[in-house]
Amino acid sequence: MADAHQLSQAAYDRLKAEHDDLTTRGRIEIARKIEVARELGDLSENGDYHAAKEEQGKMEGRIMHLARVLLDAEIVDSATGGDVVGHGAIVSIVFEGDDEVERYLVGSIEEQRDDVHVVSPGSPMGAALLGAAVGDSVEYEAPTGATLKVNVVEIE
Repeated sequence: MADAHQLSQAAYDRLKAEHDDLTTRGRIEIARKIEVARELGDLSENGDYHAAKEEQGKMEGRIMHLARVLLDAEIVDSATGGDVVGHGAIVSIVFEGDDEVERYLVGSIEEQRDDVHVVSPGSPMGAALLGAAVGDSVEYEAPTGATLKVNVVEIE
């Protein structure tokens, strides 16, 4: 059985709406594009037809991905504004030996926003950050085998 995808209610609703849109309006729209391209003639040299079929393949791949995520979704409470880092929290950290503050959302990649990086709660850094409070220093082993230390500056 696949691991559950932990999502906030807002992310679940957004993904469900996208899935519903792609399986209805999206499929109808791509079918029309393919039909129009077929009317242009010889399919072997028809760039519009091949582009529409490629777009259809990408869309169907996204539909299958969304279906799997939604099937295995576990709705979790977002830990925003808390005293400790939890799922859905945006945490500002500083790596030891660095002055630059970096912001991460601790959660699923499906929760991604433009203004923050995403770190999975199951990753070494995400697991180390869970439960940490402002002012705490946590260590984790990076994929390279190096031990990294980060200081928690702020939790949103």
